[in-house]
Amino acid sequence: MSHVQSSVTRSLQIDLHEVAYNLWWSWDTAASALWAEIDPLRWQRDRHNPVSLLRDVEADRWAELAADDAFVARVTAVATRFRAYLEADSWSPEGAARVAYFSMEFGLHESLRLYSGGLGVLAGDHIRSASDLGVPLTGISLLYRQGYFRQVIDGTEQLAAYPEADFDRLPIRLVRDSDDQPLQVTVPIAGEDITARIWRLDVGRCQIYLLDTGDELTDQLYGGDSWMRIRQEVLLGLGGVRALKALGLDVDVHHLNEGHCAFAILQLAADELKEGSTWDQALDKVRSRCVFTTHTPVPAGHDRFSWNEVKHALGNWRDSLGLAAGTFMNLGRVDPGNIHETMCMTVIALRHARSTNGVSKLHGEVSRKMWPVHGSKIGHVTNGVHPIFWSSVPTRELFDAHLPGWRETPWDPQIWSGIDAVGDDEIMAWRQKNREDMLVEISRRSGVDLDPDRLTVGFARRFAPYKRGDLLFSDPERLRAILEGSQFVFAGKAHPRDQNGKRILERIVSLSHHRDFRGRIVFLEDYDISLGRILTAGADVWLNNPRRPREASGTSGQKVILNGGLNLSILDGWWPEGYDGTNGWAIDDGREWYDTEAQDGFDASRLHDLLEDEIVPSFGSAAWIARIRRSVLTCAPLFTSHRMVRDYANQIYAG
Repeated sequence: MSHVQSSVTRSLQIDLHEVAYNLWWSWDTAASALWAEIDPLRWQRDRHNPVSLLRDVEADRWAELAADDAFVARVTAVATRFRAYLEADSWSPEGAARVAYFSMEFGLHESLRLYSGGLGVLAGDHIRSASDLGVPLTGISLLYRQGYFRQVIDGTEQLAAYPEADFDRLPIRLVRDSDDQPLQVTVPIAGEDITARIWRLDVGRCQIYLLDTGDELTDQLYGGDSWMRIRQEVLLGLGGVRALKALGLDVDVHHLNEGHCAFAILQLAADELKEGSTWDQALDKVRSRCVFTTHTPVPAGHDRFSWNEVKHALGNWRDSLGLAAGTFMNLGRVDPGNIHETMCMTVIALRHARSTNGVSKLHGEVSRKMWPVHGSKIGHVTNGVHPIFWSSVPTRELFDAHLPGWRETPWDPQIWSGIDAVGDDEIMAWRQKNREDMLVEISRRSGVDLDPDRLTVGFARRFAPYKRGDLLFSDPERLRAILEGSQFVFAGKAHPRDQNGKRILERIVSLSHHRDFRGRIVFLEDYDISLGRILTAGADVWLNNPRRPREASGTSGQKVILNGGLNLSILDGWWPEGYDGTNGWAIDDGREWYDTEAQDGFDASRLHDLLEDEIVPSFGSAAWIARIRRSVLTCAPLFTSHRMVRDYANQIYAG
């Protein structure tokens, strides 16, 4: 290799590695396309992980790439655009509050198994939009070696696999101190000082710092029992605050994303004690710096720990603060002084944050009823999705051509009015391309070839019983008639300990193999962010049928809107704010039910009626295209995470 070739190769490697170590590439079309060009087989094998891919490029392949002037030019252009992005002006005003965003999970990309579902995906969109808008936000979480489980379907049974991640092949870097040693914090857990290293993950202009103990404590996300859960939450809360201090990061606002993070409040108060405050004074000072987002609309979904668990996990640390055991437990009791009550993480956060919000208007109402003592301080900020990350390449091309400004200010309704000028043929071609791309991937993953011209309905989410994944199958005879003009794609995981959820999943898998449904219903295993992007882009109709009001928000249907799909949903979560009668379909009538059997029967009948009488017959018609336009026009400006993060910045973080 000549000196010139060697220089080009080194420059190419530098640019590619710089981009690979920042997840900005994952929502940039040209950057995302680079990796498959290098080695398409390894790109698939590595679950779209460019850091791992680059580790295995052979010398002769580097020489080929460096000799390809067009490829080098594309890499240079991407790297230049990336550096410009980091330095670009931001929406966020000068002097904006500096935020530490605590979350047990972050759903950022399929190559990083740091998430299980909606909570993590929401956190990922939050930090992506914070980066785009220039909001000074830093994420705090744990680094899981095994993460959440990989799903394997054996016959009809769900099996859980836990492959270990190789941190050297992830886009993370170990944080080091001034002596080039790993920066560490110690966290008091169960009478021991547990040491945790700190890793940095770059997401555009924002960073996430991840704690790793190197043992079982940070092996799995939501693995183990209640004892594992409390120790992980101590690590996240106490350890996260200590990590911020070790990193020298000044923070104005601590945003606690769900109750898992509430122990951060206690560490912040302990720090105030060291400065001379009394305990009550310390809590008052901390309250002014903490905000809380709750995501769970049912009491059973909030973490509660027994007297013995709290004593075992934090008793020694509590004693070092000079606090009585009862006083400590009362921090998380609805009824302080009730010795029979457990410590609830949500109550700690509700009582000691200056504001609390649900994640949709309806969820805010449900939360105020659930927590009446704190109801007056509970508002809502409706969730949204990152407008670029969740839009397909055909969608980006269409919007770039007809909706200038959609990337920068998607909250502006005027931008989306441009959809009315897009011709019917172009809208149908856009939808056809999204659907065909999805069906190609379905065929690759399952071997099932669905009809590229047929109405395709998608359902993909966690298989918790309240989400009623099998509601469609309650009347097989009506379903057979519906399938004469449609096809359905299912995906999702049931928690390994959720036996009822696993039975629902197994029923759907079994029916997808039945001769009456084969080739019209398909189940795709190992649901993750990659599959979520494919399905929400390709589905013509997105089905969501939880028992109202059990869905706090839900965001998958918001992704469908961006890609020209339509929602068929219970009036739960965000859909009551989006539905207007012309932009999708509402399965129910929004009433309150006290008899779940009657509720299921009514909703199932209504679901079949809509599919059989309205949706399947109208597919592809002028009325269908008009509904697509209305969906984009009315919902797109309301349900992006750019709008959501602006709401947090203006209404919550600013105090």
